[in-house]
Amino acid sequence: MTGKLIQRLQDPSRSGVYRVSRADEVVDAVKGSSFSPVRVKFADKVQLLKNLAVALGFPDWFGHNWDALEDCLTDLSWREAPAHVLLIEEAKPGDDLGVLTDILRSSAESWAQRGKPFFAIFVDPERALPLPALFRQS
Repeated sequence: MTGKLIQRLQDPSRSGVYRVSRADEVVDAVKGSSFSPVRVKFADKVQLLKNLAVALGFPDWFGHNWDALEDCLTDLSWREAPAHVLLIEEAKPGDDLGVLTDILRSSAESWAQRGKPFFAIFVDPERALPLPALFRQS
């Protein structure tokens, strides 16, 4: 699975928002590659925005709101990376998750159009989130 998963993560046309059961499935797949997944805990909206700002090194102008998050996620010019892979942990269903998912989908589409992979992957052991699986479980 590791080889197929890394191939998938290198394909900009497959960029999007997905779920996996365990974070280590993604972390193990990218070991030894130029990919460096960014792990972020969801908690609540305020803490999530702080966590993303720190983990992705957002610029000082980041306004800690949904619009500013979308602006930063569709830019990321300050991060040298062949692809962007976010691992989001501890997300709970609700309005904030819906808004975040929309922003992540929009960001993934923007990056795919530019030919650069962008994957937002929710760690969802219970498979409770209404998201497609990144890959089929064996």
